[in-house]
Amino acid sequence: MRMTTTIVGRSAKPRSLTIRRARNRHGIQPALSLAIVLAVALFPITTARAAQLRAGVAKVDVTNTEAGPVNDPLYAKALVLKNDTTTAVIVTVDAVAIGEIGPIKNDYLPQVRSQLQQELNVPATNVLVNASHCHGAVCADVAERTVQAVKQAHENMVPVNVGAGVGHEDRIMENRRLKLTSGREADVRHAYALPPDEAVAAVGPVDPEIGILRLDRQNGQTLAVVYNFACHPIQGVPSGGTTADLAGFASTAIEASLGEGAIAVFLQGCAGDVNPVLYKDVANPRDAEPLGNMLGLSTIKALNGIESSDNGELRVIQETLELPRADLAGRISAMEAEQARLLQSLKGTSLNLKTFIPLVVKYGVSPEFPSYYSHRYLHEKMMGRDHLARLDAENRGNMERYIHNVHVMEELTRLQTNLNLLEKHQATNAAAEKRTIDVELVGMRIGDFVLVSFPGELTVQIGLNIKRDSPHDLTFVAGCSNGYIYYAPTAEQLKNVGGAQEDSDCLLAPEWQKLYEQSVAEMLKKL
Repeated sequence: MRMTTTIVGRSAKPRSLTIRRARNRHGIQPALSLAIVLAVALFPITTARAAQLRAGVAKVDVTNTEAGPVNDPLYAKALVLKNDTTTAVIVTVDAVAIGEIGPIKNDYLPQVRSQLQQELNVPATNVLVNASHCHGAVCADVAERTVQAVKQAHENMVPVNVGAGVGHEDRIMENRRLKLTSGREADVRHAYALPPDEAVAAVGPVDPEIGILRLDRQNGQTLAVVYNFACHPIQGVPSGGTTADLAGFASTAIEASLGEGAIAVFLQGCAGDVNPVLYKDVANPRDAEPLGNMLGLSTIKALNGIESSDNGELRVIQETLELPRADLAGRISAMEAEQARLLQSLKGTSLNLKTFIPLVVKYGVSPEFPSYYSHRYLHEKMMGRDHLARLDAENRGNMERYIHNVHVMEELTRLQTNLNLLEKHQATNAAAEKRTIDVELVGMRIGDFVLVSFPGELTVQIGLNIKRDSPHDLTFVAGCSNGYIYYAPTAEQLKNVGGAQEDSDCLLAPEWQKLYEQSVAEMLKKL
């Protein structure tokens, strides 16, 4: 593993002085203790105080209005932070990813950073760009508009006070990975059917924490709110139009509540295996707005309890970490063999969909007398005949075989969909010049708000681990930042390769998790 590190903004922190009695193996030395007391009395210690933090915020519409109907706008939002020694930029874009997939191309981030370096003298290492991961269509000149947002924010910087805290929201999301009775795992997607209910044994965790950074003008008005939350913003809206989804609706609610031109900046968390609730509901139109409103209101509720102060501490760390690529050839072969086995398990049946559905209804409504009224069955029994009973047995056998085939078809669909992902990433890894992939990590500290990043879709347990082990009370993780390398599931989840999207749509070998979490732990110490 190779890792390079850039650190800026490490200023001296205020420290209190604690005087202890000096001891050696012979006991207390009172003369030395007295000398220390006199020195402190005669020469008071001056602690370094963090410089006043300045901040500016702006947003620019980046919606592609030519891509189809628009339900609500997509934005690039920029927050610029500056003290005497450091300038940092945080950008959020209502897009699926920063490069690799979707409308934002791989030259976007280098272009944005280059322009900010040239025009504003902001180091590339101090720029964090996060994709909300909504699936809306941004405009072709999104890079130019992102730079425009940063420049507007830079021009409008004012002195700010800083506050940080957490909110709580557990009603709008669920873990989409299903632990099966077979020991395998599946996931909840529109791309394929769910396993039968009786095959599902348990579900995974969620992270209900909302990480909040509050930046207030010196007159007390809120300038900006940064909030970090883990959930795929992919619910959609009833019209089917372009939408910023639940993150967009949450930000709108926050901004409307705060007023005075305040801007809410959403940072996607570790949402790789976290979906909106009722994601596969077929009884109601898909609608992210109620979910977004709940997230926004929960953020506002927490925000009201966060006080700000003139803590101008600002630090940025940028590192490049090498992570191992997966070799998926063995798993691909095993899945191809499983496909052949499933195909061989299909059973012949007299039914098709047209004849199956009426039988399911009849045999479900009246299991004992499905083919006619009960008196006909009683009459046949009295006459010593079993024609209806034999018909029912034949129909039930055909229905069982048809249902078996449906389940096999569903399993084949899941298998083929995930096999396609594995073959894609195996080809990418095989064509790569080296057996590792470089990823950029950024760590930021703004007052007591501590943030670390990753350029992919981290699953939620990664974020829970980092928060649990961090030396900082207010530590948060932003996935989908400064690039995109697909999903990054846990080593345990990667034992399930081919069973769910998170472990199939992945370039990484299982060892990546330990390397990443160790690197983040070291970054957090430096922050």
